[in-house]
Amino acid sequence: MRVEHRETELDGAVEVRTPGVVTAGALLAVAVVLTALNLRPAITGVGPMLAEMRADLGTSVVWAGLLTTLPTLCFAGAGLAAPLLARRAGVGAAIAIALAALAAGLVLRVLDGPAVVLGGTLVATAGIALINVLIPVVIKDSFPARIGVLTGVYTAALQGGGALGSAVTPRLGDALGGWRPALGGWAVLAVVALLAWILASRGTGRAPRPADGAEGGRSLLRNRLAWIVTGFFGLQAFYAYAAMGWFPQVLMDSGIPRDDAGLLFGLVSLIAVPISLVVAPMAARRRGQSPWIVGLSVFGIAGTAGLMLAPSWSPLLWSILVGLGMSVFSLGLTVIALRARTGADTARLSGMAQGFGYLFAALGPFLFGLLHDLAHGWSVPLGMLLALLGVQMVFGALAGRHRFV
Repeated sequence: MRVEHRETELDGAVEVRTPGVVTAGALLAVAVVLTALNLRPAITGVGPMLAEMRADLGTSVVWAGLLTTLPTLCFAGAGLAAPLLARRAGVGAAIAIALAALAAGLVLRVLDGPAVVLGGTLVATAGIALINVLIPVVIKDSFPARIGVLTGVYTAALQGGGALGSAVTPRLGDALGGWRPALGGWAVLAVVALLAWILASRGTGRAPRPADGAEGGRSLLRNRLAWIVTGFFGLQAFYAYAAMGWFPQVLMDSGIPRDDAGLLFGLVSLIAVPISLVVAPMAARRRGQSPWIVGLSVFGIAGTAGLMLAPSWSPLLWSILVGLGMSVFSLGLTVIALRARTGADTARLSGMAQGFGYLFAALGPFLFGLLHDLAHGWSVPLGMLLALLGVQMVFGALAGRHRFV
C-alpha cells in the first residue's frame, strides 16, 4: 500500500506527516483544547461567589485571602514537581493523572466546611499546576512546526474557560441552588477532558511521550535568560491572579451588581481569546517578541489606572483594557517554548518559570487583599499593580529577545 507523505514548513521548522499522523495530531489537538478549557473555571468561578461562600461558611477575610492564594501556591509546588512526574510516568499519563485530580478536587471542595473547601481547592489546583507546566512540552514535541499556532489555540481555550467560569458560575448558582453545585458542576468538564486525553494518548502515534533526555540533564538555575523568563512569567501571573481573585469585588464595590461584575470580568478573560489566536502566532514568527509584550502591557497599565482613578466612569472600557493587558499570558507561554531548543529544555524552562514564577505570584491575591484592609480602599493595591506592570514591561522586553537558554 502506498503511503502519501506531506511536508510543511512553518515557524522555522519542517514537519513530515502521513495521513494517519495528521488524524492523530488533530485528535491530540482536540484533547489539548478540552484540557485547556478546564484550567481556569476552578479559579475564576470563585470570585463572583466569594461573598456568598463567606456568608454561608461564616469565614473571615483571612480565609478568603488564603482561598484565593492557594491556586498560585499549588502552581508553584506542583509546577516544580511536574518534570519529575513526567519522567517517571510519561507526559501523557502525567496529564491524565492531573485531570483526575482536578475533577476529584472540584467535587471534594463543595462537600463540607471551610477546611474541606481549602483542601479540595488544593487538590484541584495541584492538578491544574501539573498541566500548566506539561502542555508547553506537548506543543513543543508534538507540533514543532506550529508552536505559535497551537500555543495561541491552547491559550485562547484556557482564557475562554476562564471567561465561562466567571460569567456562568453565578447563573449556575441561581439555577442549581447555591455556590456548592455551581462550583462542583465544573467537574463534569474535567471528566470529559480526561476521557479525550486518554483516547488521544493511547490511540495515536503522535501521543505525548516521556520527556526524553530530561533526566540527568543540565540545570537552568544559573542561566540568566532562564531567570529573566521566570521573572517575566511570575510578574504577569502576579497581576493575573490578583485580578482574578479581587477585581470582581473591586467592580461590585464601585456599584456594579454581582452578575454584571461577573460578566465584566468574564469579558476580561474572553478578550484574550482572539488576542491569543492572532498575536501569539504572529509573534512566534518574528525573531523577537518584545514589542508585542510591551504593547499589551501598556493596555494593562491604562485599564488598571482607570479602575484606580475612576472605577465607575467606564467599567466596560477598563475591563477591555485589563483584558488586553492580561493577554500577555499567551506570549509568556510562547516565550517559554521559543527560548528553548529542545523538548527537554522546554520541560526544564517551563518547570522553572512556572514553579518559581507562581511562587512569586502567590503573593498577589494575598497582598492585594491585605493592602485593601490596611488602606480601607482599592487605590493602594491597584497602585501596587501599576508599579508591577512597569517592571513586567522591562522583564518582558528582555525575555522576548531572540536567544536560547
